[in-house]
Amino acid sequence: MSDVIFVNAGQDKNKISRDIYGHFSEHLGRCIYGGFWVGKDSEIPNINGYRKDVVEAFKEIGIPNIRWPGGCFADEYHWKDGIGPNENRKKMINTHWGGVVEDNSFGTHEFLGLCELLDCKPYISGNVGSGTVQEMSEWVEYITFGGESPMSKLREANGHKEPWKLPLFGVGNESWGCGGNMRPEYYADLYRHYQTYVRQYGPDKIFKIACGPSGADYNWTEVLMKNAAYCMDGLSMHFYTVHPSFEHKQRALEFEKKDWYSMLSTCISIEDIIQKHSDIMDKYDPDKRIALVVDEWGTWHEVEEGTNPGFLYQQNCVRDALVAGLSLNIFNNHSDRVRIANIAQAVNVLQSPVLTEGNKMIKTPTWYVFRMYKAHQDADLLESTVITEKVGFEDSPKINAISCSASHKENVYTLTLTNAELEAKHSVKITLSGLKNKIKSAKATYLSGEKMNSANTFDSPEQVVEKSLAVKINGAEEIAVDLPPMSVAQITVEI
Repeated sequence: MSDVIFVNAGQDKNKISRDIYGHFSEHLGRCIYGGFWVGKDSEIPNINGYRKDVVEAFKEIGIPNIRWPGGCFADEYHWKDGIGPNENRKKMINTHWGGVVEDNSFGTHEFLGLCELLDCKPYISGNVGSGTVQEMSEWVEYITFGGESPMSKLREANGHKEPWKLPLFGVGNESWGCGGNMRPEYYADLYRHYQTYVRQYGPDKIFKIACGPSGADYNWTEVLMKNAAYCMDGLSMHFYTVHPSFEHKQRALEFEKKDWYSMLSTCISIEDIIQKHSDIMDKYDPDKRIALVVDEWGTWHEVEEGTNPGFLYQQNCVRDALVAGLSLNIFNNHSDRVRIANIAQAVNVLQSPVLTEGNKMIKTPTWYVFRMYKAHQDADLLESTVITEKVGFEDSPKINAISCSASHKENVYTLTLTNAELEAKHSVKITLSGLKNKIKSAKATYLSGEKMNSANTFDSPEQVVEKSLAVKINGAEEIAVDLPPMSVAQITVEI
């Protein structure tokens, strides 16, 4: 198969925010406990309680931000239960996720310490569903106020005299569902009320994020933008790639060829949804001041056999890597409006880049995609046009075989491509028009597997890993690659 990609390398569009490559860590299953946090007394190698191998894996992919404590858990989380000596912290039942006891040993100090260790921004979701304005206001004061006040003195008593920075703050989560089952009109008023007391202490701005729509709920966006745009910096959106019959989800590694294409078709439908929400936002915010924040996205399969159904533990294969590559290409290409995104979730939950089991850790195919796309962070987006064919299986939905996003930093150009076709390679000719100098060098890597459900396991952790891919330079502005079937690729061009 032969495909063509044109990249306008002579004109930048906008910057791709590194925050598009964010992650999500909820008190759910083994994401926090056994994932990021094992405690200082654990036999598993750790850095003051933070699991060392997991921390190193996320540092390698340049994690820009991490969202916590939820998710649905955020709207039943009361932050004062998670500060002070562990023996004094209240225990609670995690009613959303598995009915297990939450001992609150991982709280505000532990989360912000993790962000410092990862050198990433904290993104905290505040409790609107079961919390009060005072509770939210005091949490922000506890974290960020550097003067003398009851909350700053409490922080100091708990061992942290200096304030932290809090660059990203969400006012509630899924307020249309688990966060309160609210109507958009009611939440819009609540948002205006609560955000008033998310005070900015000192010069560091808190980027306030309102709860936005679930998928294609355009009315929610319309109501929120009409009534609260003036006091928000971001509007969140949640979208999961699920089997067309959500009630009959399949396990991550158990599917047929038609399911490969139906899942990828569901994945790419997010682009139309993003565009329609962006069109609504443009009516009230033509200068695109407000970011569309896709702070929950990724695949949602049936849990692995024998695991707690409330822990949402699933494997991760080549198909999940394609979902990651396709999604990130879409976010890059819409980065004028999409400026923050968080895959769900970081460790051991849903589409995780990292899985752990006892003292073992594996990097999933999704982790490799994030590493391959890392060069896009804070790079300048370039317009790309793809000429390709539609592919599918018999009566399954048809999708474009090839997707692409492109960016550059100075003299280095990065292209990320996906080949969604299961059984055929695609020969791709790429023209980078408008280069200031001719192409000096080009190299590429790709990610795929022997089978469509190839995955990394604790017994075989390197079944799906990044490999080198040949690139041919055909002229001053043209290169060519042969993309293997069911693959994600990264091409680096230097001029």
